Amino acid sequence: MKLQYIKPFAIAALIVIIDQIIKTWVRTHMNFETEIHFLGRHGMLRYTENNGMAFGWELGGRAGKLVLTIFRLLAVLSIGYCIVYLVAHKFNRGLIVCVALIFAGALGNIIDSTFYGLIYQHGGIFEGRVVDMFYFPLIEGYYPSWLPFLHDRHYEFFEPIFNFADAAISIGVITILIFQKRYFKHETEEPINLNNEIAEE
Repeated sequence: MKLQYIKPFAIAALIVIIDQIIKTWVRTHMNFETEIHFLGRHGMLRYTENNGMAFGWELGGRAGKLVLTIFRLLAVLSIGYCIVYLVAHKFNRGLIVCVALIFAGALGNIIDSTFYGLIYQHGGIFEGRVVDMFYFPLIEGYYPSWLPFLHDRHYEFFEPIFNFADAAISIGVITILIFQKRYFKHETEEPINLNNEIAEE
C-alpha cells in the first residue's frame, strides 16, 4: 500500500490507541464517585458509562443499542472507504486528516460497545457501554424569569461528559465545516488559447 494511503489510517490508529489507553486508565484508577479536577470546578475527569452515542446520548433498550452498534459498524466501513476515495482522487490533505479523525473516533467507541461487554461488564458482544470521562462545566446558572418555558431552570455549559474519541469526531466535523470552501474547492483548468499556440509555431 502506498504511503499516502497509510498516513491517514496511521493517524486514526494513534488516536484509537490514545483513546483506549485513557479509557483503560479511567477504568482501573477511578470509580463512579471519583472526580479528578484539573481546571478547578470547570474541568475534571468524571468516570461514567453510557449505552449509546457521543456525549452520553443514547437510544433506549437493548434493541436500540444493537441498532446503534450496527449503524456504527456500517458508518466506520463507509468512512474508511471515503478515506481511500479522497486519497485516490487527491483531495485536500486537511480534509483527509479530518475524515481520519472522524473514522478514529467512531472506531474507538465501537471497540467499547462491541467488546467491553465481554471484557468488563459480564455481558455479550455488542452489549458493552462506552466509557466517558471529560467534563467541562464552564458556565452555569439559571434562566431568567421572563424566559418562556425555561424560566428559573438551572443550565450548564458544557454539560455532556465525553471521551477522547468523541473529541476527535467533533474536531473533524467542526474543522470541515469551517474550512469547507477550501477543502471542496474545484480546480478549474485554464482555457487553451489556440490563437496563441498557432502564433508561437
